[in-house]
Amino acid sequence: MIGVFAALAAFAIDQITKAIVVANAVTLSAGIPVFPGFNLVFYRNDGVTFGMLGGAPWWSLIAFALAICVWLGVMLFRADNAVETLAYGAIIGGALGNVIDRVRYRAVTDFLDFYIGTTHWPAFNLADVFVVSGVGLLLAAPWISARRSIKS
Repeated sequence: MIGVFAALAAFAIDQITKAIVVANAVTLSAGIPVFPGFNLVFYRNDGVTFGMLGGAPWWSLIAFALAICVWLGVMLFRADNAVETLAYGAIIGGALGNVIDRVRYRAVTDFLDFYIGTTHWPAFNLADVFVVSGVGLLLAAPWISARRSIKS
């Protein structure tokens, strides 16, 4: 249940934040400085991470993401500890959040813009944060589980 809850929470948080961004697209198009090194922006990315595969058919990116989600769903239900299920859930929820964007807009809504001086990291969204965090947690899961069993 932890993984399913994580997927639902990640998906909902992503969709709520994107709805707010889309509703304020005109204002955010120029960017709003939040603090030095961080702006809120409105950007549509038709590619994947860092704009790679930009211009690829939108449906192919959806099919690829859904295939990965199915595989991760199988892994979620095979996982034997809470850390892995949480990680799989976060990845699935984030991926499905971006799939919904591709279905609606043929691109993903990005709005987090971090920068140093004039050098900007590619804009991203909370779905991306959930996917990357889930992957990181999945990579750390063996160590986290080992530490938990030592303390038991």
